[in-house]
Parts: sequence; C-alpha cells; structure tokens
Amino acid sequence: MTLAIGFAGWSGSGKTTLIENVIPRLAAGGLRVSLIKQAREDFDVDQPGKDSHRHRQAGAREVLVTSSRRWVLMHELRDADEPPFEEQLERLSPCDVVIVEGVRDAPIPKIEVWRPETGKPLRHAADPYIVAIATDVPLDTHIPVLDVNNAEAVARFIRARLSLLAEG
Repeated sequence: MTLAIGFAGWSGSGKTTLIENVIPRLAAGGLRVSLIKQAREDFDVDQPGKDSHRHRQAGAREVLVTSSRRWVLMHELRDADEPPFEEQLERLSPCDVVIVEGVRDAPIPKIEVWRPETGKPLRHAADPYIVAIATDVPLDTHIPVLDVNNAEAVARFIRARLSLLAEG
C-alpha cells in the first residue's frame, strides 16, 4: 500500500527542512519514499544551452535524459492543463510513501508545519485533511501536535499512518 501524506504550511514555516530530515529516517527503515513538489509555474530543471533544453525549445513534447546514475523525464504541457493530483501519483514508480509538498488542494492526509514567526494563522481548522501539526510551540488542539524539530517523531507518526493503512 502506498501512503500519500502532505506537508502544508506557509512559506518560511520549515516544510522543506522538515521533509529533508524525515525522508532519510523513513528510508533507513526500509521504506521506499517518493516526493511530489508543487513548484512555481516558471520552474525548469533543465539548463539553457544544453541539448535537452534545445530539443524542448524546438518543440519536443517529452525529453528523457538518462545516465548511469539517474534519469529524468521532462514533459512540456504546452497549452494543456497541469495533470490532476491523482494522475501525478500514477506517474510515480511503486513506493511505500509519497510525500507531497505544496499541493494544498490534494485530498490526502497532511501534516501542517506552523511557526508563529510566519505571522500567519494556522490552517487546520479550514482543511479537514490536516491530521497533525508540526510546530515548536505548545498548542491546544484536537489533533496531534508534533515537535517540528524532532524529525524522528514525525517519521514515527508517518510510519504509524502507514501501518494503519496496511491494516485497514
């Protein structure tokens, strides 16, 4: 079973850092971890001047760049819509856990990463998919509160969700 779990939060809350620290803890336990990251519209993993970039600029719809260490498939949407979240999940290779960062509307369980320094409100009251909050301050809430500075505790929470999914 694959568990998709999102990390939601305002910019500057520490989502990326927390994810970066949780992934190796999940992987060390033998889990295969993948990630979906919502990026700005103008992002590009390619570099101008490289052959692959030139081929895309020439009109290729997909470019697969491969080496003995990794491969990447770039797909140009041209005028098509971004694929729905479910379709994005289907494009990943089989894994145990998909961590999702930045896809706010995804109907998946999410951990809200929140720090008061952002000056922004908590989101969990408006998002029924938020199942826990990772923060560095005490909170009085009906959902679990995790220490944002304890990546092992967050990884344990995710492993427990995966166990529940496997049982159910």
